[in-house]
Amino acid sequence: MHKLFFVIGVTFACMGCATFSNKSKPVPASLLKLSSDIQQAIIVQSIDDESHALLSAWQREGGVWHQVDKPMSAVIGRNGFARAGEKREGDGQTPTGVYVIRRAFGYPLNVETGLEYRQATENDFWVDDYSSPQYNQWVTGEPNAKSFEQLKRDDDLYKYGIVIEYNTDPIVPGYGSAIFLHIWRNKNHATAGCVAVSEENMAKLLEWLSVDQNSVILLGTATELSP
Repeated sequence: MHKLFFVIGVTFACMGCATFSNKSKPVPASLLKLSSDIQQAIIVQSIDDESHALLSAWQREGGVWHQVDKPMSAVIGRNGFARAGEKREGDGQTPTGVYVIRRAFGYPLNVETGLEYRQATENDFWVDDYSSPQYNQWVTGEPNAKSFEQLKRDDDLYKYGIVIEYNTDPIVPGYGSAIFLHIWRNKNHATAGCVAVSEENMAKLLEWLSVDQNSVILLGTATELSP
């Protein structure tokens, strides 16, 4: 079972290079509670009562957390963040908590990233039918389910995507599925429960993130992410 490391924060560096900016930026206290093996953390925090959020990225260097680059605009579920433990299928909310990041996907055969990458084709789907034995899983070929999402979409929102390991191990039927970090439609268009940023910022995140860094993402309101 994936460990929920409970904590918060986020911002970027010139992805792919070792130079860190904003080293004087105060470190969120929540980051200091993360397990010492976690070297990268993304913080997504809502900035209003709707679906607008800020995403920041943090790198631990020499045991000290540094913010990487400036914060970026993000959008979350149309109904904001669910309270901790209350996310449910179809509620239009983004789950609150700290989750592992290790898998990425997209349309190109290869993408520059340190995460585990898998190409998504017209024959790949993610099941959101909680009565299906394939619930909240990637399925290649026709799913054994009443409802599912095609991973290669016509609108290119999944051209680049990162799996947020929410409700993936163990999988609890009805607690929510297909929670990704992906490309937004625009800065004012909410998601159904995912986190979304611009295509440019998605590419930066993918280049920066690495499975070897034991990366996590922290999701929630300022109150829920406070120490």
